[in-house]
Amino acid sequence: MKRIVTVGAVLLATVALSGCSLLRGSDGALPAPSSPPATTASPAPSDTATPDGESAADLLEASANPRTPTPAPTEAAAPAPTLTPIPAGTVLAQGDVASPKGSIHFHFRMVANGDDTFTAQYSGVTSTLPVPIGVGLFDLSRKVGDGLTYRGVGDHTLGGPTSTAVAANVPLSGSGVDPSHLGTLVTYSAAAPGQDGPVEIAAEKVLAVTSVRWSVPARQTNVHPKDAGARANATGSVTATTAGGGPKSYTVAPDDLIGDVAARFGITVRALVWLNEGVRVFGEDQHLYEGTSLNLDPLGR
Repeated sequence: MKRIVTVGAVLLATVALSGCSLLRGSDGALPAPSSPPATTASPAPSDTATPDGESAADLLEASANPRTPTPAPTEAAAPAPTLTPIPAGTVLAQGDVASPKGSIHFHFRMVANGDDTFTAQYSGVTSTLPVPIGVGLFDLSRKVGDGLTYRGVGDHTLGGPTSTAVAANVPLSGSGVDPSHLGTLVTYSAAAPGQDGPVEIAAEKVLAVTSVRWSVPARQTNVHPKDAGARANATGSVTATTAGGGPKSYTVAPDDLIGDVAARFGITVRALVWLNEGVRVFGEDQHLYEGTSLNLDPLGR
């Protein structure tokens, strides 16, 4: 409106300066000034409250700055997300390790701590090799003679050479709440880089590969995501499913909001955060970062 008024004023001034002859009478005299026409001011937004308590000015401001609605909060009424723990001391896997040439021997046990963490117990460790040995757990199998660039989950140097049996308890940090995906125990050379010795036992060389057969008891949870399909502010894709056919992971799309994504899968925001420790959002409406992969499997935490 201000722009239109300004442009009109400029046009009137131009006509007044360049077309004065058009305003003179037949005798050349200027006509007598007349009173300016009355103008009616546009009504300003009223501060009168509307029935719902908002003023007209508030409504005008809201219409100029719309916000995307998010689901009504239900956090207070929903129970806290839970996953029944495995009792402390439960042995989930055990076995024996022997290197192909018989230089290394030891026994291992994987034990639950009762709080969704686990410990690898190694006992009877002996090695006749002239270098220290280490162990680590892997998702995928390795081969003797491979070189490692990553030492695996729960990597730990057992020591050596030693003819006296030693033992170690090693926390399996990074295993998640279900460690059964770690199906391979790798024994490797923990020699110092550049340490003299045969290439077969050089630093990071795989010395023995042992399969780990897990027996993890069934666990109960009150978080059961189900995909109700794409909706506004939750248009990403389910990229993996569980053995039971439920959604396992979800990739965030542009403009996804954490509340709408949680509602799409029939869970609370609290449960979605529980499933994805450290998930980040931004903005007042809590947008999720595009391309982020969200876990939807309680056993995949």
